[in-house]
Amino acid sequence: MTETIGQGTSRTEGAIQHLHYELSLPHPVENVWAAVATPEGLPGWLAAADVFEPRLGGAITLRWLNGAEDAVHSGQITAWDPDVVAEYTIDLHGRCRFHLEAEGASHTTLRFTNEFKGDDALRLDCLAGWHDHFEYLVDALQGRPKDWSTWSTDRWRELRETYAAD
Repeated sequence: MTETIGQGTSRTEGAIQHLHYELSLPHPVENVWAAVATPEGLPGWLAAADVFEPRLGGAITLRWLNGAEDAVHSGQITAWDPDVVAEYTIDLHGRCRFHLEAEGASHTTLRFTNEFKGDDALRLDCLAGWHDHFEYLVDALQGRPKDWSTWSTDRWRELRETYAAD
C-alpha cells in the first residue's frame, strides 16, 4: 500500500464485518476534519452531503458522485466531537467512524472503522472501495479534489484483487 494509507484490515463476527484503516496524513487536524466532517469537504473524495446536520443525532444523506444507481443513502450522525470524532450510520455502509488524532501541528492520524452486515464478497468490495476513496482523500487534502467525471472501476478492481489475495 502506501506510507499514507496502510492496508485495511478486517474481521468477521457472524454476519457483521469490521473494517479498519489507519492513515498518517501530513495535514493539520483542522484540514482533515474539514474533509471528513463537512458538507463542503466530503464531495472532494467521498460523496455529496445533501443533508448534513453536524451534531449528535443529526440527519445525514450522502449521494455518491460516481454515477452509480441507487447512490443516495441516509442515516444519522451517531457520534460527534468536533476535530476528534465524526461517526455516520447510514443505510448502505452501516457505521462509519472517523477518529482524528493530532500528531504535532501539521500531521494527523486518521483511524477509520466501518461496521456493516454482509458476506465475504461485500467485505472485499468495501475494503477496496474505502481504500480507493482514501486515495481520493489524500489527493483532496493536497488541493486536488476528485473529478468524478473521470471515475472508473479500474483502481477499485486492482485493490479488490489485492485484498482478495491476502
